[in-house]
Parts: sequence; structure tokens; C-alpha cells
Amino acid sequence: MALLTADCPRCGAHHVTFDVKGQKSQGVIAHGWVERFEIFSVCRHCHRSTVFIADNNNYDSRGIWRDESSGVVTYKGYLNDYFELSGYVSLKDEGVEDPPEYIPLDIAAVYTEAVTCVSVKCWNAAASMFRLAIDLATKSLLPPADQDPPAKVRRSLGLRLEWMFKSGVLPSELEPLADCIKEDGNDGAHAGSLTENEALDLKDFTHSLLERLYTVPKRLELAALRRRERRGEI
Repeated sequence: MALLTADCPRCGAHHVTFDVKGQKSQGVIAHGWVERFEIFSVCRHCHRSTVFIADNNNYDSRGIWRDESSGVVTYKGYLNDYFELSGYVSLKDEGVEDPPEYIPLDIAAVYTEAVTCVSVKCWNAAASMFRLAIDLATKSLLPPADQDPPAKVRRSLGLRLEWMFKSGVLPSELEPLADCIKEDGNDGAHAGSLTENEALDLKDFTHSLLERLYTVPKRLELAALRRRERRGEI
């Protein structure tokens, strides 16, 4: 029987054993092999169930977990040796969408926190987290510090985006959506005055930007790899 050791969200018992009863893969989330699972488990202390979120952290075992009839559930032993628990499903997850595919784990975590804030109607908190996700993503695109843009532009998210659009670093079709960063984002950060519509505008831009920077290139890379495999080139 597959087992997990974790703190129980239902009864508060610490470091208790859970019996694993079911699994559902959410797909690969990073590095082409880190796969996320929802794992349905029952606490041996209170006998109530919890759905844990767990990421495979062992490259060598990446291919054995996905089969729902012979994967996680049928493993003999503790899954903690192969998985890192990142949380559990609760009311805060109601209606929360997944981040775009293939984005870095740190940005995915920030994006998930942002959409969680949206789900509970915390518009200003959501705006701050969306801006942070964009800030992390765009900083990685900047050239070395001894090149343009100047330090003032590098520090300011709004000025940085403006420079990136003018320089062709970011696709011009996203530029109309970026107005929410220069206006609504600053309003939310400094005055706590964002509305639902403004937060959703930030969400739309963040999602579109992350897809263009990470999801689309990775999908093209994988498609090219499959093509080479079909032709026997690798």
C-alpha cells in the first residue's frame, strides 16, 4: 500500500501517516519531467480524507507514476521518498485556474497565489502578485547591466515593459494589454483601489505574457523533437 507522511489538515495531527487511495496527474509542470499529482489520502488518526498536491522530485522514477491502475496508488512504501508535498486542495482552490504550461516553478507559484487571490475577491493582493509574476519573467529578458536600458528603466516595471516593446524584446501585439501595468497596477500597489475588472485585466496580460515567453516556445520545441523522432534523427 502507498503511504504518505504529513500534517493532517483535518484534525491537526503532526507527521501522521496517510493511506493513499487515489491519484490524478495534473501533468508535467517543470523541466520536462516534474509531474504534479493530486493524491487522495486518508488520515490514520482521524480517518478523514485529504487531497494532497505532490510533485515528483526524482528524475529516475518519472515514468512510473502516471498509470492510475499501477502508479502512485500501488506503490509499496512511503511516497515521501519520491514526492514533495506542496499543499492540499481546499476551498481556496475553488475556481482557481492552473498557470500556463512550462513556466518556471517560482513564477508558477506566484501566479497560483495571484489567481487564488482573485478567487476570493482580493483584487489588490491579486494585482500585486500578478505584477510580481511579470516582474520575475521580464527581468530574465534584460541584457547585461552594462548595456541598455539604464538602471531607472530596469527598476520600474512600467518603464521596463515600455522599453521592451519599443526594442522588440516583447511582441507588439501584447502592448495594448500592458496599459493595466502602468496604471491599474500602480493604483493597486499604492492606494489599494483596484476593482475586479482591473484585476482581471492584469490577469489577462500576465497569462498572455507567460504563454508567449514559456508555453509557446516549449510546445514548439517538443513538436520539433517529435518530428525528429518520427524521422529517426534521434
